[in-house]
Amino acid sequence: MTWMEGYAPTIPVRNKNLKQTTMLNKLTDFLSTIIAPASVEARPEHTLQLATAVLLIEVMRSDAESTGEEQATILDILKDRFQLADAEVAQLSELGHQTAKAANDLHQFTSLINRELELSEKVRIIEYMWQVAYADRQISAHENHLMRKTADLLHISHGDYVTARMRAKPVDLK
Repeated sequence: MTWMEGYAPTIPVRNKNLKQTTMLNKLTDFLSTIIAPASVEARPEHTLQLATAVLLIEVMRSDAESTGEEQATILDILKDRFQLADAEVAQLSELGHQTAKAANDLHQFTSLINRELELSEKVRIIEYMWQVAYADRQISAHENHLMRKTADLLHISHGDYVTARMRAKPVDLK
């Protein structure tokens, strides 16, 4: 027997809030479906919806203050893009906020999108992200950096990136 065999440290855990633990377990289970390899038979639509929601929410969170316009833009995009009812959009948004707060990086979301979507669909997501960034009528340096980084992770060419930005820019904004 080596010194490692039979060694199982016990860590006392105080479970003051079972509801919070249950929610975290559900979130962990859901995130593991995102990270797991995609099935060949079907596109994991719910995980793509969550990945898209997280990217949109990250744009909103990247500048100094989140505005109601940015949140409304996210809800409108999710509703239109995925043809969801208001209650489903609210659930997706809430789960997206929780997932975004728990995420260490964007790679887990962009890798899923890269596996499952065509280039034109990925460019459309970048355009949606720009719509969120433009919702408050100003682009911060952090938003700009996040957009460029995400476009790189999604393997979007600079030309497609600029085209998506120009399509998303409000016509009355200079």
